[in-house]
Amino acid sequence: MKPLVIAEKEINPGERKRFVIEVARLYDFTTVGMPVEVIRGKEPGPTLFVTGAIHGDEINGVEIIRRLLRRKDLAHLRGTLIAVPIVNVFGFNNKSRYLPDRRDLNRSFPGNEDGSLAARLAHILLNEIILQSTHGIDLHTAAIHRQNLPHIRTSLGDQKAMELAEVFGAPLILHSESRDGSLREMAFENKIPILLFEGGEALRFEEHVIRSGLQGCMRVMRAIDMLPPLPDAKPRKKPFLAKASHWLRAPRSGCLRLKKHLGDLVKEGEILGVVSDPFDRDREEIVAKKPGVIIGVTSIPLVNQGDAILHLATGKDVEIVQEFLGDLWPDS
Repeated sequence: MKPLVIAEKEINPGERKRFVIEVARLYDFTTVGMPVEVIRGKEPGPTLFVTGAIHGDEINGVEIIRRLLRRKDLAHLRGTLIAVPIVNVFGFNNKSRYLPDRRDLNRSFPGNEDGSLAARLAHILLNEIILQSTHGIDLHTAAIHRQNLPHIRTSLGDQKAMELAEVFGAPLILHSESRDGSLREMAFENKIPILLFEGGEALRFEEHVIRSGLQGCMRVMRAIDMLPPLPDAKPRKKPFLAKASHWLRAPRSGCLRLKKHLGDLVKEGEILGVVSDPFDRDREEIVAKKPGVIIGVTSIPLVNQGDAILHLATGKDVEIVQEFLGDLWPDS
């Protein structure tokens, strides 16, 4: 096994190193860096990257990676784990989704070493981390003031990623084509199987989401032979596969009162909520047009007409989601 070199740092087989990749300087010339920890087993194997906070306010992934790095199982690691808990250090320190110039880092790949701040950061992550890996897991949450049910997003056309998505064991898999300029698009173009994990709300640590993400990362590492299998592992059911999803939007402006919540199953024609004026006189119901499961919800009850309120995933055997949620939310 050859040494792995990241940002001129050399990591040999059997070594564990933590360092910072300098990405820019602030106005006062203070260095800003992206923290990285690399763990290499003594035996050859896959190279898995796990990234968090590409959107700086999506911090559940930061805690997932912290707990992952504390696992005693890593003493038996084969191959290499590259952990980057905070990619967008600017957004993280400012509790913001974006970079200082309001660019979205996850729309800036492959980047450019001579481009904008977002382009430079994307270029560094892609060339120093992603292209040196064989597999990847990118950890996200919903945008601010929204909540997501823990799930994996990947494309049905990526067979290797689909297989790993089933292994990950989140309540559902949502078919989603990669977006232009995204990390997932770059990984797919370079034939690197990648999973995008979604769960929870921005600027929050949520235990059920963290637990789902951590367990999923461990399952993937065992599935690709980075870690030995558990001797008493029980067969798991396949997650619910949602081939489509859509948002239900506010039919008018006003105060929202939801009758259904994250993870709930809905039937066609079911009333999911009501938007009304403060006197509850001028009111309009939100009705499900298709059966499915709620995988995203707004957390602000004050809505304008057209605001996204509920994200509904549709498909067959949606009841499977409830079985998975029983493990995450024992009291549900």
